[in-house]
Amino acid sequence: MKLRVGILLLAVLLPAYPALTPRHAHVPADLRDAVADSAYSDLAAGSEAAAAPEAPAPLPDADYTKSIYGADDRLDYYAAPAEMRALADSVVSLWSSRWVRPSGAKASLFTVTLGSAHDLCPGERFAEQPVGAFCSGALVGEDIVMTAGHCVTDEAKCAETKFLFGFALKRAGESPASVPLSDVYGCKRIIKRDLTSGTLSLLFNNLVNGGPGPDYAFIQLDRKVTGHRPLSVDRGGKAAAGDPLFVIGHPVGLPLKVAGGARVRDVLPKYFFLADLDTFGGNSGSAVFNARTKQINGILVRGDKDFVPSPAGCNVAAVMPQNGGRGEAVTKMSAISKYLP
Repeated sequence: MKLRVGILLLAVLLPAYPALTPRHAHVPADLRDAVADSAYSDLAAGSEAAAAPEAPAPLPDADYTKSIYGADDRLDYYAAPAEMRALADSVVSLWSSRWVRPSGAKASLFTVTLGSAHDLCPGERFAEQPVGAFCSGALVGEDIVMTAGHCVTDEAKCAETKFLFGFALKRAGESPASVPLSDVYGCKRIIKRDLTSGTLSLLFNNLVNGGPGPDYAFIQLDRKVTGHRPLSVDRGGKAAAGDPLFVIGHPVGLPLKVAGGARVRDVLPKYFFLADLDTFGGNSGSAVFNARTKQINGILVRGDKDFVPSPAGCNVAAVMPQNGGRGEAVTKMSAISKYLP
């Protein structure tokens, strides 16, 4: 009898499985980084272009991307409130080491413009700004960065990743092409990482835990961080529906953005909650903060669609009602804080 019930459940749920989980290819489940969004389709023109590394081939897009809910709440670093800028100073962008080149006391960055990377329509926000980062992260220890598990898949990937502080617009109209070399860090090792993969594992989590398992990574940097303070983490608290939120990270690999005006939607899944955050590919690994406590409640890992084609044939940011869409998935801090040293 139990066998018959199990077979019946599988027969009912398996056809719905693709709608519940991201599509799988040779990339990690729930991949939400700028590379997956084809941000590196070409290189910025200029005198340094000949010395630039070959652009990696774009990876297949994931089912779950990210988008704008209601008004676009993203702000550049210089336009954000002072208390947000103080938190943003401890946020990192993740780069392929091939795109970060030491040059004296600075590290030059190879980038493309957002508009050219995504064939954006005229007038789209931030189209003229550079993109280059593939994920985001946050400093949570003197030499520890927290990010998404799908951003740093193994030790080899970690070894070829650079963690940069300060990729941001400090003044209106500027276009950051470098950061101080002292703000560039390498990976020493992966302390702890998890990402649900495999059809049976994902199916089990969907049935038992209400969705995919946790997606996170704690990375030890190659040296202690100077000039930036670890962010406060809400280790034991649990997000509640309606809690106000904001996120700090690098949407589509852009210079740092702060996005508020969001709230927790659903906390029923065991390992993540859903929220109406204005986030994009590249925000994966971003710290999501409770707007009241200013503590980190989770890690941005999945969401709705980034860009959609317009009747003119170019692309525009996907916009939906504040309460519309799938929502953005955030790995719960309460589910993973025990792994923090």
